[in-house]
Amino acid sequence: MVEEVVFRKLQSFLEEDMPFWDTTTEILVPDGVVVRARIATKQSCVVACLDDVAYFLKRLGLEVKQLARDGDFVERGTTIMEVAGSAKTILTLERMLLNVLVHCSGVATEVRRLVDLVKGVNSRVRVAATRKTLPGLRYFEKKAVAIGGGDTHRLSLSDAILIKDNHVKVVGSVEEAIRIAKSRASFIHRIEVEVSTAEEAIRAAESGADVIMLDNTSPEEVARVVEELKKRGLRDRVLIEVSGGRKP
Repeated sequence: MVEEVVFRKLQSFLEEDMPFWDTTTEILVPDGVVVRARIATKQSCVVACLDDVAYFLKRLGLEVKQLARDGDFVERGTTIMEVAGSAKTILTLERMLLNVLVHCSGVATEVRRLVDLVKGVNSRVRVAATRKTLPGLRYFEKKAVAIGGGDTHRLSLSDAILIKDNHVKVVGSVEEAIRIAKSRASFIHRIEVEVSTAEEAIRAAESGADVIMLDNTSPEEVARVVEELKKRGLRDRVLIEVSGGRKP
């Protein structure tokens, strides 16, 4: 079932790139020509979404020899896949599929770098990716994050309750937003609240939030929030999430 969903996504990308036909290939390449192609890396990277691309190619009748798996770290110049079959089909597909592989492998590689960096400091900290994904690419980008060793966070708006500053502005207060959420939410959903100060974090923890997101907060302010929560016996009640960036 998942494979079919992915197939349709890749098919839609192809339809975007080729709404009618591949003019160049149709003019230059005769029917029946068979070729063998290979996909090789131009730099060292973590391979991502190669399994999805392989499945798509096989569904289109091409022969696929997969020489790497999702999550493998490969050196520059490594051949990760060989494909054989219709020259017309391969030439038509190549750029679209390479774009997917390059993008996803780039995401996975950067996530792996960040995860390794963070784990070297504190093995309990997770690197997570939020919903700032490109429309239409969420499946591939989130999968690339997971392949790189990151936490996918919310996959969609339906996954969890995340009370952001704009929600609070509409409702009136952090406390009221949490109260409403706790009274109406399913037991399966955690309640996360976005805050920007230690005072807001304390109010959110006291009101029963499960996760506190410190948005665009300096490391010094994060440390102060943690200490204030500890002083009040609230630290163990909540998870702390730090997101965004703060310019000096």
